[in-house]
Amino acid sequence: MLYNDLVLGFRFGVFFFAGGLIPNPLDIRFQKVSGLRGTVKTRELNEGGQNLYTHKLPERISYENLVLERGMVVGSPLNIEFNVALTTFKFAPSNVLVTVLSESSVPLGAWLFIKAYPVRWSTSDLDASQSSVVIDTMELAYTRMQILRI
Repeated sequence: MLYNDLVLGFRFGVFFFAGGLIPNPLDIRFQKVSGLRGTVKTRELNEGGQNLYTHKLPERISYENLVLERGMVVGSPLNIEFNVALTTFKFAPSNVLVTVLSESSVPLGAWLFIKAYPVRWSTSDLDASQSSVVIDTMELAYTRMQILRI
């Protein structure tokens, strides 16, 4: 079996689009992305006199929050945007594109998160007994996710 056509998950980029259009070139490097999930919520409908099965009808789609992790960055426009949202309760939703890349940095697939806004920002514990990188975790809610395959 050949594995040359399998996509590896360690080459990726995250792109924030200011105003939904202009990419932010400074905040693209993250060490981990999670929450790439959408689920169709269903409702069961029993048919009168039918005891062998129930109908499952689609109701709506729900999405998990997009979670991004990276080493703490100083002077980041994204940090400023998160800080404004979480301290003044003023939000500027933007589109976010997560792409998975080939060895030659060619996009192989992507997920577009529409009207994303911050809902959580946390920083790893500070511990004088360990020499580890300070990690920021950013969590975003969004209205819709579009899966893009190339």
